Amino acid sequence: MLKGFFNVPTPVNEPILGYAPGSKERELLKAALADARSQQIEIPMYIGGKEVHTDHKRTATPPHDHQHVLGQYSFGDKSHVKQAIDAALAAKADWENLAWEHRAAIFLKAADLVAGPYRYKLNAATMLAQSKNAYQAEIDAACELIDFLRFNVSYMAEIYKQQPPVSPKGSWNRVEQRPLEGFVFALTPFNFTAIAGNLPASAAMMGNVVVWKPADTQIYSANVLMQIFREAGLPDGVINLVYADGPEVGEVVFNHPDFAGIHFTGSTGVFQNIWKTIGTNIHKYKTYPRIVGETGGKDFILVHGSAEAEASSTAIIRGAFEYQGQKCSAASRVYVAKSIWPKVKEYMLRDLATFKMGGTEDFGNFINAVISEVSFDKLAKYIDAAKADSSVEVIAGGNYDKSKGYFVEPTVLLVTDPKYTTMCEELFGPVLTIYVYDDADFDSILTTIDTTSIYALTGAVIAQDRYAIEKATQALRNSAGNFYINDKCTGAVVGQQPFGGARGSGTNDKAGSMINLLRWVSPRTIKETFDPPKDYRYPFLAND
Repeated sequence: MLKGFFNVPTPVNEPILGYAPGSKERELLKAALADARSQQIEIPMYIGGKEVHTDHKRTATPPHDHQHVLGQYSFGDKSHVKQAIDAALAAKADWENLAWEHRAAIFLKAADLVAGPYRYKLNAATMLAQSKNAYQAEIDAACELIDFLRFNVSYMAEIYKQQPPVSPKGSWNRVEQRPLEGFVFALTPFNFTAIAGNLPASAAMMGNVVVWKPADTQIYSANVLMQIFREAGLPDGVINLVYADGPEVGEVVFNHPDFAGIHFTGSTGVFQNIWKTIGTNIHKYKTYPRIVGETGGKDFILVHGSAEAEASSTAIIRGAFEYQGQKCSAASRVYVAKSIWPKVKEYMLRDLATFKMGGTEDFGNFINAVISEVSFDKLAKYIDAAKADSSVEVIAGGNYDKSKGYFVEPTVLLVTDPKYTTMCEELFGPVLTIYVYDDADFDSILTTIDTTSIYALTGAVIAQDRYAIEKATQALRNSAGNFYINDKCTGAVVGQQPFGGARGSGTNDKAGSMINLLRWVSPRTIKETFDPPKDYRYPFLAND
């Protein structure tokens, strides 16, 4: 083992490429898109370093062009989950005993592979399989993933540096950070390729072995992530990628005695069911599992009467409609002061009229498709209910069509009841509900915002009045884990705004921070005494 205290490269946020007409990156990305569309690939599971194919094939299709087939992936069953766990546990001893700087080097290399040779392939996979436009794919699959990998290496080094500040004369106190005993289960969502890569990688970086199940609609880009990890030198069995039915996977994972933790992003209902299952099975485990999860949100923007109207409009439409409102942080309920609403509405309708909707291959489209037919049907149902409700005004959008892709127009509902259904329930799509409040009711609207939803992920206040900003920041301190002042409620950047919420939105373990990595280690305190006592008697026992 090498001897030395090593400094890792200082992380810097990855620059966002613009993809402007005539740029080299635009040319390379369009070529990657054309290449991906020109072929159908076979996507295996990755278990113990082996590419595992099955006879049960499912198709990967673009949500915006659902008749086009990108490839087929091999769907597994309980036996493959068991194989993945066995492969992880077989790799555990060598991986956790590997010097930390070599673990760091693997993930730093992975970051450079994403930044360089894999950038356009990974972005194209995300654009096609998850229907993200070029900019949304760039800030996710490229920049955020790179930042997760580089900043987490730096956080890992900081964690290892944290040692007891006092070692009295004759002794030496120190702390080591051990990987968890057993394997970690990473269950990842469709909406962010970066999250899909970070959830298994952050646990593995700290010396753990991982079984990883992505959302079915993200398997196409998860396959590229696994190619990157393998090319970066990740040893066989450290991260095992499986595709299978969720309940079947859970039945194997959550009954295994070596289950040591779950790293989760997904729906609140699934997460709560997982927590309940773990509690029921707690007596089966060798250790108390770490439960780390980020779930849904009913994210808000509050516009005060002192706000600047055009800035408010931009924050609202970006926060609500980028990536079709399918970000956990997306704005879905907005409260606007009556005095400023006419100007905000004017700017919103002006900009919404310029939106183009269609496939991601056309770089002029700001809006693309929602992820699946299930999502499409759910959103259509809510929109139809709003149209049929005389108390609701549809001031923009309201149309939808799934003949070619799952397209839902950016829809804005104006309601007179701040507790109307779409102000309370998470829809996860391009449907925004607005309530206009009297300026004099600012204090009471803060209470309404705080009590409307079970979630507490993101929120924003837009105002010029500093007293109003301070009041909202204090009153809404438990309403959002990420709170924005004079900005949209989306767009957290690794190293700048650690991300996560509480209440029904998760455990608030802040992805993209040291806080999260600390969940994947178990500290051991070591005290060494150089000249130990040789007499049990303390001075007070002596005779007077």
